[in-house]
Amino acid sequence: MNPLIDSFWRAAAYCLRPGVIVLSLLPLLLICVASLALGYLFWDNALDQVRLVLESSDFVNHGWAWLDSMGLGRIKTVLAPLVVIFTVTPLIVMVCLLVVALMMTPWLVRLVARRRFPHLQALGTGSFMRSVVWSLASAALAMVATIISIPLWFVPPLVLILPPLIWGWLTYRVMAFDALAEHATDDERNILLRRHRSVLLGMGVIAGFLGAAPSLLWASVALFAAMFVILLPLALWIYTLVFAFSSLWFAHYCLAALSALRAEAAAAASPRDLRSLPTSTL
Repeated sequence: MNPLIDSFWRAAAYCLRPGVIVLSLLPLLLICVASLALGYLFWDNALDQVRLVLESSDFVNHGWAWLDSMGLGRIKTVLAPLVVIFTVTPLIVMVCLLVVALMMTPWLVRLVARRRFPHLQALGTGSFMRSVVWSLASAALAMVATIISIPLWFVPPLVLILPPLIWGWLTYRVMAFDALAEHATDDERNILLRRHRSVLLGMGVIAGFLGAAPSLLWASVALFAAMFVILLPLALWIYTLVFAFSSLWFAHYCLAALSALRAEAAAAASPRDLRSLPTSTL
């Protein structure tokens, strides 16, 4: 079977494992804990500050007067809490997702290695800090490329091509590095990234498009504020599950490629070993 397709369906199957599903729900748990802690510590002060800002605005005061004339004066009692919630929620979500991403990828790679490649030696020199530096440097390069390419976005075909390519490149750089960090040496990683660059880039683009799917639910949150409590957790869970799938996809593909590379190197070394033996032992 084609390695790309094989790693794809294996990643999809691994997403059904109880451990992966539980891990994908971790952001929701972290958000609940963070929200309760921040609410206990800062809720009253945040409400007071928001009310003070709203009451000092002439524009808002005119709005209050208009609402009172329409018989909707009670709305102002819920405006300050809504402002606080909609301001703080994105920050909490992004921090929780970052924490989960840093926790999730190494665990998923070890899961794939333990179940599918138990005899694959972990010869990597990648550390946690090295992974963070690599990710930040790749993100900075992608940001520079995005800024430079903005004028080209006004050319209709390019706006559909350039952003997915840039963020696909970023996805493949970060996820391929994390997938190989623990098991591949620097030389092996460089060989694999060079040999499989086009396939990994294609995987990154596809993963980027899959990651954009939850944005439809984020937009729905803005349109249907009444369903905020339902749509926000659902969007967050889908995003985390897509991230888990992408990590598993890269882990399966990259570790299989690493295993094949070492088998190739061992096969190439065997004839040389035989030729180096004395004639009497052959």
